[in-house]
Amino acid sequence: MSEPHGSEGTTQRLPVIEKAAGTGGEYDAPPVPGGGTGETGDAGGSGRFWSARRAPAGIVALLLLVVAGAFLYDVAAVRAHRDALSWRRELARQLAERPLDDTWVLVGAGVTAALGLWLFVLAVTPGLRAVLPMRRPHRDVRAGLHRAAAAMALRDRAMDVAGVRSARVRVRRARVDVRALCHFRELDDVKADLEDTLRQAADGLGLDRPPALTVRVARPGRKG
Repeated sequence: MSEPHGSEGTTQRLPVIEKAAGTGGEYDAPPVPGGGTGETGDAGGSGRFWSARRAPAGIVALLLLVVAGAFLYDVAAVRAHRDALSWRRELARQLAERPLDDTWVLVGAGVTAALGLWLFVLAVTPGLRAVLPMRRPHRDVRAGLHRAAAAMALRDRAMDVAGVRSARVRVRRARVDVRALCHFRELDDVKADLEDTLRQAADGLGLDRPPALTVRVARPGRKG
């Protein structure tokens, strides 16, 4: 995914796009809703993007490789009529002598259970929380928009509202929180204009699930 530089030197993230395997490399124009073919119109929700989990998978694979290699080497040494390594003899002795209610046994079991639960959660959750899924006008193409890019677009639209001095936009999975400072006009009028403008802007982002909007407008504090 490229990150082109804007005219003022800022960096903007482009939407994430995935195309199904087996499709052609040529670009297809977005379908027109209501067309006569079966590939036009909305192809349904895209769902969240799944993370590859490369770092956790690599760490787990490396640990398993080291532990399995150490045990395999020791077993092969014993089979070759050599003495077992001292760490394995000590481990076997500790496992045989320590009761199940021993503190270190309980701590080790708790740590192992926590790691197993963490790996299970990583396996069944999508991840990539920073990417919001977008609508699918074509069934072979999936697109996602980064939260930072969505927040930047909504903030630019908020600054176009008359009376808004500054605005802070935070985009969540299902909600957009906006805090604006107004230096003239009535607060209720500015809030109403902000809600209308940002609601239209949020719909224009093309997200699969349009987020709920929360707008707060206040006066700037006095200096000194």
